[in-house]
Amino acid sequence: MPLLKLLIARRWLILGLLLGAVVLVLPPPADLSPQGMRALALLATTLVFLTTEPIPLPATALLIAVGQVILGLGEPNAVARSFMSDAVFFIMGSLMISVTLVKHKLDVWIAFGLLRLTGPDVRRIVFGLVTVSALLASFVGQHTVAAMMLPVVLGILSATERALSHPRVQAHAHAYRSGISGPLRNLAVLLLLSVAYGCAVASLGTPSGGARNAIMIDYWRRMFDIQIDYARWMLYAYPLVLLQIPFVALVLLSTFRPEVQSLKRALVLLRQEVKESGRLSRRDLEVVGVFALILLSWITLGGQLGLGTVAIAGASLYLILGFVRWEDFNTGVNWGVVWVYAAAISLGYQLKATGAAPWLAQNALEIFGNAHGLVLLLIISLLVVTLANLMGGGPAVAVAGPITLQMAAISGESLIAAGFVTALSSAFAFHTVIGAPSSMIVYSSGHLRPRDLVRAGSKLLIVSVIITLALAAFYWPWLGLDR
Repeated sequence: MPLLKLLIARRWLILGLLLGAVVLVLPPPADLSPQGMRALALLATTLVFLTTEPIPLPATALLIAVGQVILGLGEPNAVARSFMSDAVFFIMGSLMISVTLVKHKLDVWIAFGLLRLTGPDVRRIVFGLVTVSALLASFVGQHTVAAMMLPVVLGILSATERALSHPRVQAHAHAYRSGISGPLRNLAVLLLLSVAYGCAVASLGTPSGGARNAIMIDYWRRMFDIQIDYARWMLYAYPLVLLQIPFVALVLLSTFRPEVQSLKRALVLLRQEVKESGRLSRRDLEVVGVFALILLSWITLGGQLGLGTVAIAGASLYLILGFVRWEDFNTGVNWGVVWVYAAAISLGYQLKATGAAPWLAQNALEIFGNAHGLVLLLIISLLVVTLANLMGGGPAVAVAGPITLQMAAISGESLIAAGFVTALSSAFAFHTVIGAPSSMIVYSSGHLRPRDLVRAGSKLLIVSVIITLALAAFYWPWLGLDR
C-alpha cells in the first residue's frame, strides 16, 4: 500500500520519464537523425514536467542540461554555453530592475494617480485599471505590474467594504475578506481580471514586456540572422496593445456585472489614505529617472549592445547608486525563473541543431495540408496558445519558436510574421492560472476561481486572434515583411 501511494503521488514524474524512454527506444524515421530522435525524447519528458510540475521547475531546468550531455546532444562546455545568452541576461536584469521599483513602493503612487484619473464610476475604474496595467506592463513586465497593482485593487475592494453601509455587505464582510463568494464577488473578479488581462495583453508590446519577446528576438538572430531591435518590435506589436485595451475592458464588463456602479464613498476614503502615504520622495523620483534612462537605452542602444547588456547595466547602476542592495536582489529575484528560461532556450537550440525542429515543422505542415498565409498563421497561433495555457508563455515560445519558424521557412512564408504571431499568441493564455504570471499573482488573492478565467478568457482569445490576423493581413505587409 505505501508503494502504491508513492506511485500515485509520483505518477507524472514516472509518466514523463516513461514517455521520454519510449521515444528514445523507437527507431528514428528515415528523415530524422538519431540525435534528433534523442532531442525529441528530451522534449517529450520536458513537456510533461513543465505542464504537471512533478518536481520544481528549476529542477526540470537543471535536468535539461544533464539530459543533453547524457544523451550526447552536446559537449558539457557547449551545453553550458547554450544556457547563457543575451536573452537570459535580459530576463535576469529585468527581474532585478523590477525588485528595485517595488522596493520603492511605486504602487502607492500609481494608485493615487489612477484614482485621480478615473473617478468613482466602476466602468471608468475598469478602463483605468486595464489601461494603466497595460501601459506599465508593456515596458516593465507583467509580473512586476501585477504585483504592484494587486494591493491597489485590494485597497479599493477593502475601502468599498468599509464604506458601504448595506447590512448584507456588513454581514458578509468576513466571508468576503476570506475569498469566499460574497455580495461583491463580481466586482472583485472584475477588478482583479482587469489587472491580470491588462498586463497579459500588454506584455507583447515591447521586448522588455516579457521574456517570450527576448526569446523570439534571440531565435531570429541565431537561427536566421534577422535583427529586430526595440523600436521595430514596438512598430509591429504595439498597435495590438492599443487595440486590445478597450476590448479587454468591454469583455470583462459584459462578462461580470458589478453589484454596484459607483464607488464614490469608498474612493473618497481610499484617496485620502493613499494621498497621505503616496507622495514620491526625491529618491523615488531618482529611481524613476534611472528607469527612464534604462528604457531610453533599450530603445536606442539595444540593437548594438543587446537588450540583456542594457538590463544588466541598469541593475548595476541601481546597486552603484545605492537604491537597492544585493541582498534585495538575492531574495527578491526568482532565480529559478531565470534557470527555466535558460534551459528552455537551450533545448530550443538543440531542436534546431539536431534537425528535430525542421522535422516537426515539416510533419505539422503535412498534417495541416501544407497551409499557407493566414491559415498557417492561425495554426501557429492556436498551437502556441495551447502550449502557453499548459506551461506559460515564455516556455511555450522557447519550445515552439524553432518549430513555428521552420514551418514558415518550409512553406515560404514571412519569418517575421511567423515569429511575431508566435510571440504575441503566447500572451493569449487567458484560460489558466499558469498561462501568465499576472493571472497567477491575482489568483493568489483568493477571490478568483478557475472558471472565471475560462469565462472571460474564451471571449478574449477570439478577439485577440482576429486582431492579430488582421494586423498580419493588412498592417505588417504595409510596414514591409522582407523575410
